[in-house]
Amino acid sequence: MCALENGMKLQKRQVSRNSSVGRFHLSSTHLGSDRRHSSTWSALATPAFRKLWIAGVVSGTCVAAHDTAAIWMMNMLTPSPFLISLLSTVASLPFFLFTLPAGALADMVDRKKLLCLVQLWLAGTAAGLAILGWLNLLNPYAILVFVFLIGVGFALNAPVWTSSVSELVSIADLPSAATLGGLQLNISGIIGPALGGLLIPLIGPNSVFAANAACFLVVILAVLQLKRTTRQSKTGLESFFASFVTAIRYVRYAPGLQIVLARNALFALFISVIPALMPVVGLKTLHLNPSQLGLLFTSMGAGSVAAAAFIIPRLRARYSSDTLIILAKLLIVLVYVLMAVVRQKELFLVVAALCGMGWTLAASELWVAAQRAMPGWARGRMNATVIMVSQGALALGGVIWGSAVAAAGTTYTLLGAAVLFLTSLALAGRLSINFTGTLNLEPDPVVPFSHKLIYTPLPHDGPVSITVEFKVDCAHGQEFMDLMREVRLIHLRNGAYSWQLHEDLTRPNSFRLEMIVPSWNEHLLQKERMAKAEKELLQNAWSLHLGSTPPEERIYLAVNRELHTPRQCDYQPPSLSKSPV
Repeated sequence: MCALENGMKLQKRQVSRNSSVGRFHLSSTHLGSDRRHSSTWSALATPAFRKLWIAGVVSGTCVAAHDTAAIWMMNMLTPSPFLISLLSTVASLPFFLFTLPAGALADMVDRKKLLCLVQLWLAGTAAGLAILGWLNLLNPYAILVFVFLIGVGFALNAPVWTSSVSELVSIADLPSAATLGGLQLNISGIIGPALGGLLIPLIGPNSVFAANAACFLVVILAVLQLKRTTRQSKTGLESFFASFVTAIRYVRYAPGLQIVLARNALFALFISVIPALMPVVGLKTLHLNPSQLGLLFTSMGAGSVAAAAFIIPRLRARYSSDTLIILAKLLIVLVYVLMAVVRQKELFLVVAALCGMGWTLAASELWVAAQRAMPGWARGRMNATVIMVSQGALALGGVIWGSAVAAAGTTYTLLGAAVLFLTSLALAGRLSINFTGTLNLEPDPVVPFSHKLIYTPLPHDGPVSITVEFKVDCAHGQEFMDLMREVRLIHLRNGAYSWQLHEDLTRPNSFRLEMIVPSWNEHLLQKERMAKAEKELLQNAWSLHLGSTPPEERIYLAVNRELHTPRQCDYQPPSLSKSPV
């Protein structure tokens, strides 16, 4: 169950720079400089964030104490190292299964209400674990089931919590919010395990579970004071299924986000050694008692706090994101080697502190990169996708390292993990995330619809086809093609499901762009989703059109269904004068 805490740390903190990455988001240099000058504590100047952060510290302390009690209970009920390591997989699996639906909900419903419902679920499951313990009905498999159920709550919580935090602070304060997010969990990680280790002999694990249930209610009090700041769509919301499709489509046509996802998956696969094997080494090799077990995780939290408060700000001022992550991974490789050879309990606490430093440093940089690579209109779904990929890799890693321990023992497994992790650093250059420091996804203001329509389609009428006619000087032909590659990605990730560029065989240097969106409502949403940088790139492409007027744009609505069933509409006769495009 301590694996659950570490899994939450990963999900809350979390292509080289070719034209596909660098050009569709035009450079915004102030973001990079703001990132370097943002202090660790600047996000706390925002009152709403500060209240949520304090509530998170209180609840996280209870969760950490709960985790210590649960893993101690598991250790008392089973001698199997595999079942103990399986806790990390069971805790991570719900994130893989339920986070994307939760992300869709986070972009569709009131996040404040959703957060409250999730906290009630978490309180109920923690209370249920306490009740079963008091009734003497707990066994290793019952604990695994409740770890899974609590994981479901955290999986539903993760995207809406992350999205809410991201919209509470400015872009310049995102690094601060990322660091404070890790700091919040690690302050809890210092106090909670030590508190749990002290309370287990005094009041028993079941009372610790009950106290955790009560702490979730503290979060509800903080959430009730939040105000939603995300701009609501002026058009209709997507359906739940369409929201899934939109998330998949955006990831498919956003190369930058794909890089961030790959880096998160790779890191999660190897960092899963910690939640899978740290309890095994502590309990089965070092034979720690409850207080010592709590102190082990307290040491990890102390290392994380030291990194967040003193190390990360200084390193961020000097090094790029990729360099920081490489340094963090090298530290984690050293930790794996030390975990394999160190058998003195006091020295092992130092190893745990180093682990917390490396984990916090890498995870916070990956989280900031992810937030910069996703648009506000899909932040819930994109956060869910990042968490789903990370936790899927974490779950897979838990099975791999747990099986390796059962087959080869902890020492050889840890040394093998260190060698493989060190080898994976070769991918850092090819999958650089430094480009995220110059991304600009600020939405472009929606302008009034300029076309004169003969009637206004209903929201679900469609499909809708939009065509644009270009005539391009042959001297700019290659530049036009390069720009249109980026235009294609913009349109496809923002709503189009088909995009074609045709060359006119009867007129030289004439081209026709045609894209199709599923419905009229989707066409309006596509306009709302356009970022300023994307709009500028489209204008650059349109500027290559020869002539004094812009390229001619036409909008067509499919009427195949009307061949069988006449549509009821408010028909307006077209004007005799030519409509402006």
